[in-house]
Amino acid sequence: MTEGDDDPDQPAGEGLTGQLLVATPTLRDPNFDRAVVLVLEHSELGALGVILNRPGQTSVGDLLPAWGRLAAHPDVVFQGGPVQPDGVIGLFEVADTQDGPDGWRSVLGRVGAVDLEMDPDEVPVEAGRLRLFAGYAGWGPGQLDGEVEHAAWWVLPTESGDPLSDRPGDLWQTVLARQDGRLAWMANYPDDPALN
Repeated sequence: MTEGDDDPDQPAGEGLTGQLLVATPTLRDPNFDRAVVLVLEHSELGALGVILNRPGQTSVGDLLPAWGRLAAHPDVVFQGGPVQPDGVIGLFEVADTQDGPDGWRSVLGRVGAVDLEMDPDEVPVEAGRLRLFAGYAGWGPGQLDGEVEHAAWWVLPTESGDPLSDRPGDLWQTVLARQDGRLAWMANYPDDPALN
């Protein structure tokens, strides 16, 4: 769904890169309970994204010491998703998209995927902030579109502060609360509706 649409259950189309997938209460997979996923790639071959609101316990400096000075707050490695949890994806925010370092590819304006094998000492501190994700969320061809059609996800526009939010635990409610109508109301949806 894009801003201003009335139907949150519309099918996903091509080109969801840079948008948010917000888990609906009907999504029963514990990996994605109240998850907010930034779509990094979406094509006919499938989709890939990272969960933005699952901070972990390991500090960026402990995992990749050379990158620690560039870590955004909170400076921990996030749980990006259930696929390849031993792999790490880095999102890096640059000061200007024209000045992105080699090995950086824009996903959403100034925020992009960065090659963690590059030398972070060549990146000026003022150039931006980094967030690391262990693992990712992945979908095969057509799988994500099917999940959206079956009301597992709301597709919503991303705001510039979402990918590196310093309050990731509030992101599900925050993203829904800024929508119109029924979606804004869903921000108050109880964890267990039976107890309401």
